[in-house]
Amino acid sequence: MKKVIFGISALLSVCVSIAQPSRWQQAVKYNMNIDMDVNSNRFTGKQKLEYTNNSPDVLKRVFYHLYFNAFQPGSSMDVRSQELGKIMVNGRADWDGRVRDRIAKLKPEEIGYQKIVSLKMNGVAQPFKYHETILEVNLTKPIAPKTKVIFEMEFEAQVPLQIRRSGRDNPTTGVRYSMAQWYPKICEYDYVGWHPTPYIAREFYGVWGDFDVTIHIDKNYKLGGTGVLVNANEIGWGYDSPGTDLKPTTREKRAWHFVGTNIHDFVWAADPEYRHLSQKVPNGPTLHVLYNVKPNDKKNDSAWEKVLPAAVAALPFIESNFGKYPYPQYSFIQGGDGGMEYPMATLLIGPGLGTVFHEWMHSWYQMMLGTNESLYAWMDEGFTSYAEDLITKFYDKKSAMQGYREAFQKNPNNKSLKEIVETCPEDHAGAYFSYYSLVKSGFEEPMTTHSDHYNTNFGYSTAAYSKGEVFMEQLGYIVGAEVRNRILLEYYRQWRFKHPNANDLVRVAEELSGIQLDWYKEYWVNTTKTIDYKIDSLWEENGVSKIRLKRIGQMPMPIDLQLTFKDGTSEMYYVPLNLMFGAKPNENASQKRELMEEWKWTHPTYVVEIKRRLTDLKAAEIDPSRRMADVDRKNNLLELNW
Repeated sequence: MKKVIFGISALLSVCVSIAQPSRWQQAVKYNMNIDMDVNSNRFTGKQKLEYTNNSPDVLKRVFYHLYFNAFQPGSSMDVRSQELGKIMVNGRADWDGRVRDRIAKLKPEEIGYQKIVSLKMNGVAQPFKYHETILEVNLTKPIAPKTKVIFEMEFEAQVPLQIRRSGRDNPTTGVRYSMAQWYPKICEYDYVGWHPTPYIAREFYGVWGDFDVTIHIDKNYKLGGTGVLVNANEIGWGYDSPGTDLKPTTREKRAWHFVGTNIHDFVWAADPEYRHLSQKVPNGPTLHVLYNVKPNDKKNDSAWEKVLPAAVAALPFIESNFGKYPYPQYSFIQGGDGGMEYPMATLLIGPGLGTVFHEWMHSWYQMMLGTNESLYAWMDEGFTSYAEDLITKFYDKKSAMQGYREAFQKNPNNKSLKEIVETCPEDHAGAYFSYYSLVKSGFEEPMTTHSDHYNTNFGYSTAAYSKGEVFMEQLGYIVGAEVRNRILLEYYRQWRFKHPNANDLVRVAEELSGIQLDWYKEYWVNTTKTIDYKIDSLWEENGVSKIRLKRIGQMPMPIDLQLTFKDGTSEMYYVPLNLMFGAKPNENASQKRELMEEWKWTHPTYVVEIKRRLTDLKAAEIDPSRRMADVDRKNNLLELNW
């Protein structure tokens, strides 16, 4: 999901054999047949679910998500939003501006609901109980390990007014149906147990499997979504050959038949005014764009028409840095309430390329590397934001910092821009600034906090998006940027189409780098301890120049200390942390580097000795790359005038 970014004034292949844990995963096959009534905004559905219990456990009950039930007055989503709205953060109510108190005002014909008409397992009716957005099914016969069962369900639903992610009749876009979280979805069961997470606000976690979905809807409606359109020749409209219209039919409704394999969710959207653009990537997927045409709005058309060529241009860079896109298609669909990711598709409120790149990168960080977003949102949103910045730099041929510098030149009195330019790294500058702002705010919580249980939306979003992004860039500071890049590709290779957690990523990183990294995860993810180092003092003793460094913050780190001399030369003094049991390679072959003895994390100070006169020294700087997230960089640089 794309984070809402406010104005800047307010914020602005090496394959390694690694002992991968042999973790089982449940498997599903959905077959769904949906009949939509566009007049009542209701639909009925039949769902056949083949469920394979690959676990070693006997399952006595199962759970389903019923997401639409959140859009009812008095629901947990409604009350939680209103309660967060009572908290003021930086002068703003902390509720999601899209939700606010809107659910409380929904009329009966505007609410959402999913109701189960019948549910059978292997032909036998099963008792079930509603818990708002969770359906509990206490099975008449347990599901034994390594066995397969068939669930058959009939259900009915009403599409709510567009409020959050899914819904109808969005007043901003005019899109009639954004059909996300629209079907009863079986909850994930993994090595931790069941995950019947109520729908409060945050992201999702699903079972890997195959989807076969047929949607019957008014013949004038046009659809896009997850999967490949099986009956493209029957539908026409550019799915069979570019530039065609919907093929004539005498029936009142058309059947749209989609199939998707090895995925863990399914989304679709529908509108009678959609325009469809498509382009086949050479030796790659077919890309689709669907958006609502605005009469005589060439600017809107032009913006959407840029999406496909931008995606095509970016794909080689994406695949070389993050892994190959494996599916046959991807759709950029106007819909939803911002930007939200799904397998083989995204819903976008508009055609902004930053959001386009962000949501597409979720195909890697969530749709292939399927982390539990409720528990590891920083691995999903943070890594996606990290990739988005690099793709944007590649496409625009300009770093994030270049943009901030240009903005600062035009607005030299802007304190936020000044701080960004003076303290943040060349890449990912916005993420570092946001993280520093979070630290100053007092609202920071450990990233191990369940996404729905953060005390503030501000704390969650900044931790997940910004601190998660900093995690990846800072990893490059610790192990070396080139090694970090290889880690990302190896992580993709080992864990795509699985459910990795933070430990799985760390194991890949440790094996590839030869550096222990458990301490990094412990401090950065599990605590709110901060990094702060300073150049404390310098002196000469017996002809040896000495520079004392001091750790002020509670989080220890390895140190790059750059010394610049009056003769114009510079040297890097690299101080590994003892917890690493290793050292990163020299990242700059053109600069002399001295590998120092390790700094013990228990020791607050460290003395660097150099074999040059102190008066030869012009400047000393801790971490000139600014990749180490030091919360106070004013004491990182010492400039001397002898």
